[in-house]
Amino acid sequence: MTADGEGTGVTATTAQMTPEDFARLAEEVEAQVRQVIVGQQTLVRDVLAGLLAGGHLLLEGVPGLGKTVLVRALARSLSLDFARVQCTPDLMPADIVGTTVLGDGVAPSFQPGPVFTQLLLADEVNRATPKTQSALLEAMAEGRVTVSGVTRDLPAPFCVLATQNPIEMEGTYPLPEAQLDRFLVKIIVELPSSEDLVAILDRTTGTADADPRPVAGAPQLLAAARLVREVPMAEHVTRHAVDLVQATHRAKSPAEPVRRYVHHGASPRGAQALVLLAKTAALLAGRLHAGVADVRAVAGPCLRHRLVLGYEAMAAGVDADAVIDAVLEAVPAPAAPLRGAG
Repeated sequence: MTADGEGTGVTATTAQMTPEDFARLAEEVEAQVRQVIVGQQTLVRDVLAGLLAGGHLLLEGVPGLGKTVLVRALARSLSLDFARVQCTPDLMPADIVGTTVLGDGVAPSFQPGPVFTQLLLADEVNRATPKTQSALLEAMAEGRVTVSGVTRDLPAPFCVLATQNPIEMEGTYPLPEAQLDRFLVKIIVELPSSEDLVAILDRTTGTADADPRPVAGAPQLLAAARLVREVPMAEHVTRHAVDLVQATHRAKSPAEPVRRYVHHGASPRGAQALVLLAKTAALLAGRLHAGVADVRAVAGPCLRHRLVLGYEAMAAGVDADAVIDAVLEAVPAPAAPLRGAG
């Protein structure tokens, strides 16, 4: 596999990628992933969009839905270095970032942890203690870690895909808001349909063993992330993203559920996520500019983990997605300004 995607239709290098290259890259990676993942079209596309946008992803779902298989398939098809950490309460920060080893008569040496990879799967991240969870903060925000006073850069690209189980609360440590905010999106992994479950059983209980092949590499992923940032967005679309984020705050929201149930709304990172994912969605749809519909379509994954709901919401059975739906209803899509107006 060469740096410019030999053996595939993807020929863009790190210096340049066209929208056509972007769409072809997404199609080829998705085709490889679907060799091992049955159904879950929305999940596969959402996870791929987050990776192409250059962000970190949080996947929430009950065990056995193929989250780990999905991440492995993505790493394989994109030729990325992959590491997996099974988070447990006794996991220490050094188990993730690495440690300095001292020896008799030997100069201290640094033993890197699994964070020194390109695609890190933090499985059941809410089972790790807050101290260990915080070890990921610098890595996710800065692309580097500091051990024994020495700062070391992580490989590029560097992406964390963390999973958490929503149904088991005993022995878990919910991620603090500051760390949740580092994830570009939070994706809910749904249960498969009956038809998909039959296909899963046929595929996983027989002798066939699907193996995705590499169709691209790290240079293409980096180029894709750069192309996403180059997608134009009109001012009224950007302002709509800001309006949606502002509407998640009690003092500024026209949505009654926000005023009743939300203690803290989305941060500016929420607006950044809306813009980046909207641009990615536009490219995936074959469009060269992002519109209002793109922003509204990605509001759920971008904002659901950034809302801090009070106990009143739990008592009323209201979740973050219901609040976001109320925000979208209360903040209607703006009409595009007339060309040349103003």
